[in-house]
Amino acid sequence: MKTKFFIPLLALSILFSNTVSANETVTKDPNKDRIIIYVLKNILSRFHYVQKELNDDFSEHVYKNFIDGLDPNKRYFTQEDLKEFSQYKYSIDDQLQKSNIDFYKLVYGRFLEKMKSAKNTYRAVLANPFDYNKKEKINIDYDKVPFAKNEVELVDYWRKQLKLSVLSRIEDAEDQQNEKAKKDKKFKKKTFEELEYEARTEVLKNMDDLYLRIEELENSDWYSTFLNSVVSGFDPHTTYMSPRIKSRFDQDMSGKLEGIGARLQKDGIYTKVVELISGGPAWKQGELEAGDIILKVAQGDEEPLDIVGMRLDDAITFIKGKKGSEVRLTVKKKLDGSTKIVPIIRDIVELEETFVKSSVVEKDGKKYGIINLPKFYIDFNDLARRDAAKDMEKEISRLKKEGVEGLIVDLRDNGGGSLKTAIEIGGLFINQGPIVQVKYRGEDPIVKKDTDPKIQWDGPLVVMVNELSASASEIFAAAMQDYKRGVVIGGKQTYGKGTVQNILPINRFYQQLPDDMGAIKMTIQKFYRINGGSTQIEGVYSDISLPSRFSYMDFGERDLDGALKWDKVPQAKYTATNSYSNFGDVVYNSKQRVMNDTKFQKINEYAKWLRKNQDEKEYSLNYNAFKKESEKRTEEGKRFKDVFKFKSNLDFLSPTYEMSLLKKDTVLKDKRVAWHKNLKKDIYMNEALNVLSELQMKKHYVAVKH
Repeated sequence: MKTKFFIPLLALSILFSNTVSANETVTKDPNKDRIIIYVLKNILSRFHYVQKELNDDFSEHVYKNFIDGLDPNKRYFTQEDLKEFSQYKYSIDDQLQKSNIDFYKLVYGRFLEKMKSAKNTYRAVLANPFDYNKKEKINIDYDKVPFAKNEVELVDYWRKQLKLSVLSRIEDAEDQQNEKAKKDKKFKKKTFEELEYEARTEVLKNMDDLYLRIEELENSDWYSTFLNSVVSGFDPHTTYMSPRIKSRFDQDMSGKLEGIGARLQKDGIYTKVVELISGGPAWKQGELEAGDIILKVAQGDEEPLDIVGMRLDDAITFIKGKKGSEVRLTVKKKLDGSTKIVPIIRDIVELEETFVKSSVVEKDGKKYGIINLPKFYIDFNDLARRDAAKDMEKEISRLKKEGVEGLIVDLRDNGGGSLKTAIEIGGLFINQGPIVQVKYRGEDPIVKKDTDPKIQWDGPLVVMVNELSASASEIFAAAMQDYKRGVVIGGKQTYGKGTVQNILPINRFYQQLPDDMGAIKMTIQKFYRINGGSTQIEGVYSDISLPSRFSYMDFGERDLDGALKWDKVPQAKYTATNSYSNFGDVVYNSKQRVMNDTKFQKINEYAKWLRKNQDEKEYSLNYNAFKKESEKRTEEGKRFKDVFKFKSNLDFLSPTYEMSLLKKDTVLKDKRVAWHKNLKKDIYMNEALNVLSELQMKKHYVAVKH
């Protein structure tokens, strides 16, 4: 992929240097925003998988998406505003051709004005009780609700939305005190007026907290919304990433960061510690605790910087730092309120929940291994470091030493990650051969192969997926299905994301500007199964489909605006393993169990009920009617109170190699204990183990060429 894509980009970098220098309008304009849009437009037109014409339809897409992105709940703009904005509705494409951002400036400027007045609006609305006897409704399907006609109607939109928030809190408070009254006869209930006042006060505080966070956002944050309205016109997975978002993405993909190893969140004007990462520098140092407030940050023995009132992202920038450097935090302790300076030596922090983990379970006298892979992680900046493929190979080796006779690879909720690791992990289960096909715009597909003849695991294999398993997860599951190497079990079909994105730093194409201009995550390829079909839209259909809460929901790639279409390419040459002598019988047996299982029947009913509720978007704002509607839903919901209640008689344990580590690391131990408890209550895992225990390997794989 690198050879194919990055060499042309280097040439393009030179091309841009010359082109931009020759463009008087762009070079003389110091506005970084115009430069970013200019460079993005050129990158997309040359390298995006789809060749998109910038026309009136494209202009309308940007127009609608930017306005909806700023005002999804119709709280700010009116039809009067839209009338003014509409002068640009079909000319944004022409503006983009000239790197003109007048549309952005007009809408963003009006948005800032509206934001200032919004504070006064919600505070005035929440200053007095609502009329709870008034017969009125609210529709929360904001895609279909029109913008308010004028400022008067806009205030009424605010009133209804805030009233709904207050109503739901009053109802919750009443339910809670009714429960307490059942348990304690002496419990004194609060009046409706008291509960109403508390609910309004709570909503007001939440709104103030929300606007405190909103006010911390800068022009670059809102401009990112505009840029994403533009690039999403090519496909839903092409996004602009500001420098801050790019940094988070790298951290997420690599599963590591350099810093103190603490999760932080905003608490009013303060930065609060919510969790210490197991094994991290703060955890090892021992003085920082969850609940502590960080007041000041000093780099070593330098003067401390007061971070009270600072936006969270900026505070984190000062707290993070290079491995080996010292940071001194002035903290207010949660327990006694005292102030203390906590010195911490920064280090590389590995986010353990990102990585592969495994469990061992015994069933009917046989031992089985379960590997949970949360994502296909890799550190693009340091390929020598751990990645999903290396860790999977190591984990399988360890489980083999445990004597496991079958393996479950759990990819539920795995949204994907690195294509490279997906191919390498697929290769752990076959001799050698194609894993996936990838295709650039207008070119023939390229077959990506596993070239290593070694098979790390040649025993029974079950792959667990659900409707959130996407991208790289679908590549792996599809390959195992096409090779008939494993049984795919889970939701009816996976997410359906059959596209490949690459990250391109914008500064690579415009080196005259020293500021970091962020990056574009751009769709450059579609991928296809080795049988020729795309996983785009369709996803991977499970061999054994299990009912889930998503079964009847509008969910997945097929429900995204602008998603690329399904298509197919010629089948690759591969040899199916046909590993099992009883594959068909095992699938049939499982389907019969599921069909006759009252728990799965109940889950299916629950899924239908959720779909019905998903379609209900209108709520009464009359308190008595609101209560009746809510009580009706609650009564219906009681049927499904224990829908996922299940407990197997199996015991899930950590593999032997992990035991010594868990003795030292009590935080990690607690996480593993919690995971194992959840596995015991997991009806889907239970059926996957039933399937695994029935699979019988052929003595010698029968090769069937395709």
